Amino acid sequence: MSHHSYGPDVGVPRILELLKETGTAATFFIPGWVAEHRPHLASDIVEAGHEVAHHSYSNHPPTAMPVDEEREDFERAVAVFAKQDIPVAGHRAAHLSATWLTAELVAEYGLLYDSSMRGDDQPYRLPTERGAVTEIPVNCLTSNGPLSPCLPTGYCDVQAHSPRQALQAWVDELDAVRHCNGLFTLAVDPSTAGRPAWVAALRKLIEYVQEAGDIALARCQDIAHAASLDSSVVSRRVTLPNGLTKVYPAP
Repeated sequence: MSHHSYGPDVGVPRILELLKETGTAATFFIPGWVAEHRPHLASDIVEAGHEVAHHSYSNHPPTAMPVDEEREDFERAVAVFAKQDIPVAGHRAAHLSATWLTAELVAEYGLLYDSSMRGDDQPYRLPTERGAVTEIPVNCLTSNGPLSPCLPTGYCDVQAHSPRQALQAWVDELDAVRHCNGLFTLAVDPSTAGRPAWVAALRKLIEYVQEAGDIALARCQDIAHAASLDSSVVSRRVTLPNGLTKVYPAP
């Protein structure tokens, strides 16, 4: 579908220009296939002062793959970024659909953080059998995906909202997060958020943050690095579907 080309070809350059104009640094989660087929995309993003992170190779959710296919897909993306000399510190699962293997792959390949889960509104440690990784949680309330569905089958089974409605929802959530000193992880898809009206909404959100004066804007890798040095960041025990607990050694 052609709208998938709109994101990297039109949306990303437009968002990069917005970030340059507002002096804002961001994290771009890029599928390896996209980086491979647009070989200057990741390097242009890094040269502009932003972070590039692992977002699978094929953008197929790990939950739809056998274990060996998930590993192959993960490693294929790692190889693409390595070939392009793109430093990668973090990962986000395609469709935010992680499996038990996902975080272990993140730890095995020495990445600093994952950003696929929703277990808190603060960074937390995610223990795995390969070692602990920092989790930068994300949720649908701070994403434009559910608010701007464009696939024929919809997205998250919700009705589309206007950028103005999304901006109000983001500001409301941000104000509440400020009250509890939490983490607001904005996740936008350039295939939709790169549209002119959505970029205008993003500009207003950034300006609101900058005018507030008490909110730190940072790339995911910077947040994860700070969290990895903070002894107050808690470690989460992972509960299995049957109600039992998968216990790992303390990180």
